[in-house]
Amino acid sequence: QVQLVESGGGLVQAGGSLRLSCAASGRTFSWYDMGWFRQAPGKEREFVAGINWSGASTYYTDSMKGRFTISRDNAKNTLYLQMNSLKSDDTAVYYCAARMGGNIYSRTTEYDYWGQGTQVTVSS
Repeated sequence: QVQLVESGGGLVQAGGSLRLSCAASGRTFSWYDMGWFRQAPGKEREFVAGINWSGASTYYTDSMKGRFTISRDNAKNTLYLQMNSLKSDDTAVYYCAARMGGNIYSRTTEYDYWGQGTQVTVSS
């Protein structure tokens, strides 16, 4: 089994930046594709960004592209999400997830393991 723990969330003003981290343990981190998702109160879980096992390929939703950057350091077993130019609509609990394989990164059902989430709150 893979254990995932997110960190780095907090309260920031609109226009500010945060970097989220996801520490993985258990099975070999480099075996997995990874993704970031978020969920706001009253809304369903939403895809934010994805990255393949090596980090060579990344995927973003249109609203995140240009503001958010996903990356990974397999030597440290850690996934990152750099968030810039934050907006109030970015307020949500952010989750990292791992999958052994799949066809569409944005599908939550393709992921086998999930972290507990970290809260990001952006003031208007």
